[in-house]
Amino acid sequence: MRTSLLIVLFTLVNCSPKPQTEVEKWQAQAENVTIIRDDFGVPHIYGKTDADAVFGLLYAQCEDDFNRVEQNYIWATGRLAEVEGEDALYSDLRAQLFMTKEEAIANYEKSPDWLKKLCDAFADGINYYLHTHPEVKPKLLTRFEPWMPMYFSEGSIGGDIERISIAKIKAFYEGGTQVPEMRLIKSGKANEMAEPQGSNGIAISGKLTESGNAMLLINPHTSFYFRGEVHVVSEEGLNAYGAVTWGQFFVYQGFNEKTGWMHTSTYTDVMDEFKEVLLKNDGKLFYAYGDEIRPLDSTKVTLKYKTGDGLQEKTFPMYRTHHGPITHIVDGQWTASAMMWEPVKALEQSYIRTKQNGYDGFRKMMDIRTNSSNNTVYADAGGNIAYFHGNFIPKRDTIFDYTNPVDGSNAKTDWQGLHTVDENILVLNPENGWLQNCNSTPYTSALENSPKRGDYPKYMSRDQENFRGVHAIELLRDRNGYTLDSLIVLAHDPYLPAFKALIPGLIAAYDENPISKLKEPIEILRNWDFRTSKESVAMTLAHYYGTECYRQANRPDGLYAMQLVNYWGDESPDSEKLALFQETVYRLKQDFGTWKMPWGEVNRYQRLNGDIRQAFDDTKPSIPIGFASGRWGALAAYGARYNNGTKKIYGTRGNSFVAAVEFGDKVKAKTILAGGQSGNPDSPHFEDQIQMYADIQWKDAAFYKEDVLKRAVRTYKPGE
Repeated sequence: MRTSLLIVLFTLVNCSPKPQTEVEKWQAQAENVTIIRDDFGVPHIYGKTDADAVFGLLYAQCEDDFNRVEQNYIWATGRLAEVEGEDALYSDLRAQLFMTKEEAIANYEKSPDWLKKLCDAFADGINYYLHTHPEVKPKLLTRFEPWMPMYFSEGSIGGDIERISIAKIKAFYEGGTQVPEMRLIKSGKANEMAEPQGSNGIAISGKLTESGNAMLLINPHTSFYFRGEVHVVSEEGLNAYGAVTWGQFFVYQGFNEKTGWMHTSTYTDVMDEFKEVLLKNDGKLFYAYGDEIRPLDSTKVTLKYKTGDGLQEKTFPMYRTHHGPITHIVDGQWTASAMMWEPVKALEQSYIRTKQNGYDGFRKMMDIRTNSSNNTVYADAGGNIAYFHGNFIPKRDTIFDYTNPVDGSNAKTDWQGLHTVDENILVLNPENGWLQNCNSTPYTSALENSPKRGDYPKYMSRDQENFRGVHAIELLRDRNGYTLDSLIVLAHDPYLPAFKALIPGLIAAYDENPISKLKEPIEILRNWDFRTSKESVAMTLAHYYGTECYRQANRPDGLYAMQLVNYWGDESPDSEKLALFQETVYRLKQDFGTWKMPWGEVNRYQRLNGDIRQAFDDTKPSIPIGFASGRWGALAAYGARYNNGTKKIYGTRGNSFVAAVEFGDKVKAKTILAGGQSGNPDSPHFEDQIQMYADIQWKDAAFYKEDVLKRAVRTYKPGE
């Protein structure tokens, strides 16, 4: 009997499954995933569970552009200096000031189980890609960890943390001083000269469409190639299509069968600065808060940076009050920066958003209130359209001016919780049948049905219009019968309202003070209809003249961009207008040998390699683009933030991923990418969409499985 029992026990021990190795675990999960690449290389990822779908999504992203996936996490986790050198140290310090690695791990550990599974799948999908692609040599990150998404919890380009000035952090740490005022002015002007950041969102009610179905224009303006196009599906209710920021596991701008969401950067005041009153006692630092004296939290962080001799290290102290980390000095006082920093909740909201089936669920998701850097334009299959202006908005005592740093020692300046979504600016199903936001004031979002300024505290929205907003309103007013194709045409309308404001004043100045050598270019502008095209010489003259105004014209204090253009077109001295136009003509002659340059000969698209910062070369192939800068009111924005010393203008940002979506019994969509899906120059999908992009010929999105299979070019599992 005893012998028989031993045999049974021996058999059970030897028959029990061996623990899976990490690679075996990856391989097993890969069996639950199918990736179908369509004729444009868009990955359609199908997984049994949400975690399986995320595993496949990250694997597919790495196939398309591992360089950008890795770069986003090198930046987000605060390790940029290890790749780029000492100049990036303060970018890394900024990341650490808001969350250390240990804090990121703690946030992961306290996440709900379902979110931890997604974070695990995120890391496993990337690591399996690296395991199966030994030829890929990461710059730094040879292994990804499930806590890393805590640093990159929403898909905005930069997000809130980018608003924290690295120059101010550096000035504080290197000299205990403020950044000189003149340097701030120059920095601000340089940013103003660059192509504007921002996006357009437009929602159309079914009462204005030919089909009777609601429509949504998803039109982010980002740096090109910042997001890829994906379709991710699970048997747990996930079925999202749209743009994913490289390295993230949720569709950031997109749609499912029932709902669609578009984010525009918000200029709601969601971040504040608190000047702290410091005290020292027995060598320790404290800060005053009301009647209390509180200890100043102090830790150290050691950062690595690349040199010619390998990696070096530098240790920084980090200080924090209950308001946030000390980031700079204002008026001689250490100043803390406060912003939304709840990465677990932010990741939850970003993912839950993609699985909503109607307005009620979407509205409930917004109650999480961590989407701090964005507005949201929404439409659904139930016929609803909505606009949410901001989401995370702290309550404040309105006797204080939070547009400037406030006294952190006064307890009354503290945030007093968050406004509810119902207290925030919200537009639902306006009577006019449409709504829009182009990073402009919410008080014109739905014409006469817009929210009223007096109903909200001033800090809830900056009340500034821009030329894209003006343009959108004029296009949407008194129009109906929309189809997907006509919505796409509207989104590319070539009229540029900024030049209607700017150019007539120049012509009037010339008429008062004729200059013979300007007669011909002035006559071209006089006969122009303010519409951009590849063939237009007037567009070239206007763009270069407008740019010279931004560069050199007098700027009265207190005017924002649209007001400045109106001032330069109307009130600025005639002598200044004519001098700047003479400079414009001279510069064109210097650069191109003639001022008679069609816009398409100047404004170009070129992609020579997969680098994150593109190289440009006037001697190498490029194609003409007829679109214009969003600064001039172009909805289909196309512009440059750098030029690498070329004479021609090569686009670097603007329309990137764009979609037009129609909801009904079945969802329909058309999309386009600047360039293509892949960052690999050897891929057929490196720039296979750019001519369609330039010609406004968008592709149909394959959403339903039967349509995906009809267009399938390759079907495989991760690792195959």
